Amino acid sequence: MTRLTFDYQHSASFVSRNEIMLFEREVALHRKAIYNGQGAGSDFLGWTGLPHEAGSDLTDRLESDAKKIRAQSDVVVLVGIGGSYLGARAVIEALSGALPPKAGCSQGPLMLYAGHHLDEDYLGELLAFLDNKDYSLIVISKSGTTTEPAIAFRLLRQHLQGKYGEAASDRIFAVTDASKGALKTLAEKHSYATYVIPDDVGGRYSVLSPVGLLPIAVAGLPVRELLAGAAGMSDFLRREDSLMQNPASLYAVIRNILYNKGRTTEILAAYNPSLRYMIEWWKQLYGESEGKDGKGIFPAGAGFTTDLHSMGQYIQDGLRTIFETVIRVDQPSGKVVIPHDEDDQDGLNYITGKRLSHVNHMALKGTMMAHTEGGVPNLMINLPLINAHTLGELIYFFEMACAISGYILGINPFDQPGVEAYKKNMFALLEKPGFEDLTEKLKKKLR
Repeated sequence: MTRLTFDYQHSASFVSRNEIMLFEREVALHRKAIYNGQGAGSDFLGWTGLPHEAGSDLTDRLESDAKKIRAQSDVVVLVGIGGSYLGARAVIEALSGALPPKAGCSQGPLMLYAGHHLDEDYLGELLAFLDNKDYSLIVISKSGTTTEPAIAFRLLRQHLQGKYGEAASDRIFAVTDASKGALKTLAEKHSYATYVIPDDVGGRYSVLSPVGLLPIAVAGLPVRELLAGAAGMSDFLRREDSLMQNPASLYAVIRNILYNKGRTTEILAAYNPSLRYMIEWWKQLYGESEGKDGKGIFPAGAGFTTDLHSMGQYIQDGLRTIFETVIRVDQPSGKVVIPHDEDDQDGLNYITGKRLSHVNHMALKGTMMAHTEGGVPNLMINLPLINAHTLGELIYFFEMACAISGYILGINPFDQPGVEAYKKNMFALLEKPGFEDLTEKLKKKLR
């Protein structure tokens, strides 16, 4: 039974049921194309079956390797960029809490990240920090040549070899292509333990494969429950043919209706800081899937109530080109009650005895009403609580909605042709062999 729900009651004045039902036949065709392996990008539909295909052999091995890594490591560094790390980090931080030093996770080592940018200070500090730590590496890359993680892995691999010698190979776990690529070659040469990135799964859809499952298991978190939640959502979405009752289809349709009315920016907001990286993962999923051919909703993120004190003014009174999708979490994992104060200098005694979650929910309701009245459509995703099961549901819900939304938009939601442009310029400016002609052109522009 799925527990995630979706509603658009705060957007009813912007989107009518009749407008939604105009998409009924189209959405049915798109769903059929997805489930039958047809349509644009059909060779990258492997993500649809991941929740059911991760059998006991894989989960047993994941848990066994995770136990080994935790036993030998105070710190684990996950090396990857984009879909190779965002999904894992989203789940780890959502389930482990927001506080250092171990992100609140009592069962796993400290999880750190590298290869997601090129900042020299960060990598220098990380290497110095690791000098006095027992650590292991999880490196995730299909090719092994993506610039940011390749540089980080080279640095960390040499640091690890200097620290442990030949035993360093037992501390490196590679998630990569099944048969080819630089990382696969290195793994075979040095006998790293390896997991496979399926050929038919793109990076941003890969969190429910070993790409996400290995780091999540290493953090001591229940991958079986995550997969069960995703499988439950998968079954529900496939079974539910009614557009109005299928949350992924409904979300996809409404966001496209709003887009066609000039709402070209979507803000995904949460009132729980632990969901910060879930928002970052969502931004990549939708931005890389839909932003092409001069089309696409721009995905932005916000953490409320914090960002109400920075972006709140713009959202309330700025350009009416935005809409919001809010993730609401009904129940917190702990309990904090606001105490009475005799002096009441802060004027808060009127909420004495109230739980902080109650205040947070009232802030959510008040904000949604204010923004809606200010001309900003609001959609809501409801989670009863944050746990592995509900996060599995949320991940699969977003993935399926993204696929349907992309097809409604008329693009291939599974490719990313635009990401190569900056890489070509960077390689040329770094004078990489093979880019000589472009190097000369760019140097002339810089003169």
